[in-house]
Amino acid sequence: MAINGLMQHLLQIQTMVESQLLRKPNVVGVAVGLKETDGQWTDQMAIVALVQQKLPAGSLTNAERIPRQIEDLPTDVYEIGYVEALNALSPQGRFRPTIPSGVSMGHQSISAGTLGVPVKDRATGDKLLLSNNHVFANSNDANVGDSILQPGPMDGGNFPADIVARLERYVPLRYIEDAATPLPGDNGGTPTPTPNPSPTPSGCTAVAFNGLSMIANAMAKMAGSGQRLVNMTASAFSAEARAMSALSALGAVPDNVADAAVARPNDPSMFTDEIRHIGRITGTKAAQLGMGVRKTGRTTDFTQGMVTLLNATVTVAYTTSKGPRSARFTGQVITQPMSQGGDSGSLVVDSVENKAVGLLFAGSAQASIFTPIDTVLAALNVTF
Repeated sequence: MAINGLMQHLLQIQTMVESQLLRKPNVVGVAVGLKETDGQWTDQMAIVALVQQKLPAGSLTNAERIPRQIEDLPTDVYEIGYVEALNALSPQGRFRPTIPSGVSMGHQSISAGTLGVPVKDRATGDKLLLSNNHVFANSNDANVGDSILQPGPMDGGNFPADIVARLERYVPLRYIEDAATPLPGDNGGTPTPTPNPSPTPSGCTAVAFNGLSMIANAMAKMAGSGQRLVNMTASAFSAEARAMSALSALGAVPDNVADAAVARPNDPSMFTDEIRHIGRITGTKAAQLGMGVRKTGRTTDFTQGMVTLLNATVTVAYTTSKGPRSARFTGQVITQPMSQGGDSGSLVVDSVENKAVGLLFAGSAQASIFTPIDTVLAALNVTF
């Protein structure tokens, strides 16, 4: 059959089956095009079903699957993601009347971070909003009930006009510098906020250091929202290692499991379950080495990467009202670089099933770091 004749035949079959294919779950479009096999384009023409994300064949019923052939023509399935009009509104913009996830948001006294996703309080079922401690609770320097703006102050969020939520609770950050002083309310139970009589502005800066390294003079040089790995000299690293070893010997280096907080929306109906460019999540799953992941954040918008390290122990630098501080985290996940300053709070989602795998909170030019999602949900007593 000649090319023109084949194309005409394809278009006729598409017209016949399009409505039937569009009724299948996850199918968002139908087209004709070249068939892809094992990641390579072929010269074979096919009827193509467009899906938001490809799902494992075992998770679909026979009725839900795309048949391998329609009439005498082969079929194919293309994953095209969450499709939306590419308007001029960036993730730093002011979203009204509805607010999706993956956009600028933050405590009244920070620069700006990212709204992760709506969650539900396990005790009451109320809708809450998920992000980081350093985004919603100003790195411990906030009070319950403090104002949360959309967009964040750095992106033009105005007080009080853009107040859309109030701080509900957070997991306190345990800083290495405060090792000898227990946090107020740190009783091992429900996360309790630390009082802040006069919060001062701070940036959304969670910066991963090389291994467990952290020295005060290096942190003091790190300003703004740039995220960088610190390359220490051998002598500086040795001095830092000795200091950390001394603290560890005294049992004084506190571990953190999550940089996380939730806020209570003033109007829950304003917040949708859609994450820009990703759509709705379908559940949770554990991160695995080599897993493809993606996120939408305030600064870099939609990005993708791969999980490279699991169960990481890493020291992270923070800019606080009391100056540079650092906190050691355990049980973290590291990916290829897929974030910049201001993306903190983004929900990390897998690339196959649209399931949440973690909450991004730190990174550098070489890597991004997130906390496993089940750890975050348990620490805040929330669920999806």
